[in-house]
Amino acid sequence: MYAVIKTGGKQERVAEGQRLNVERLSADGEAAELTFTPLMLVDGDDVLAGSSVGGATVTARIVGEAKGPKIRGFTYKNKTNQRKRWGHRQKYTTIEITGISRG
Repeated sequence: MYAVIKTGGKQERVAEGQRLNVERLSADGEAAELTFTPLMLVDGDDVLAGSSVGGATVTARIVGEAKGPKIRGFTYKNKTNQRKRWGHRQKYTTIEITGISRG
């Protein structure tokens, strides 16, 4: 059985016991329980999507935090002495899927 959930503006395919990094979530620290409403649920030959998902839920717990790769950038305009260096490093929350229920 697997489900497709939406978090952080992205959709992820998840199965029970899987760990994945999602955009940073605000929760009550580590070991906090989260619930997601799946967009699609597949159980063998049964596929539930849209309004037929109904009361299905995906539960997860927060395992830790992670950081993505550092991205460095540099922009400049020719002949005007206009230069700018910038950088970014995305922060992620690591979650573990603890259960998928049809409801």
